[in-house]
Amino acid sequence: MAISRDDVVYIAELAKLRLSESEIEAFTEQLSAILDYAQALSALDTEAIPPTASVIPQQSLLAEDVPHNSLDREILLRNAPDAEAGQFRVKAILD
Repeated sequence: MAISRDDVVYIAELAKLRLSESEIEAFTEQLSAILDYAQALSALDTEAIPPTASVIPQQSLLAEDVPHNSLDREILLRNAPDAEAGQFRVKAILD
């Protein structure tokens, strides 16, 4: 399935890209090859293949979420340069 030069120019305009003549020619060839490949893939029988979201096995890279006792507020506030009503007090950064 060939894509025309006008189609490439139109797509470039939609993407707000300025392409040189050599780039338009190269993208015309490359996009045509991609569409040919997609057309060849669509001819394959995939009825027996289950749909997948990813070909890589999914696993969590995060640590287990285990509750722990929190630190004592009074101990934490001892290190604060300024505290008020059991909270850290900081200088305002907005007017």
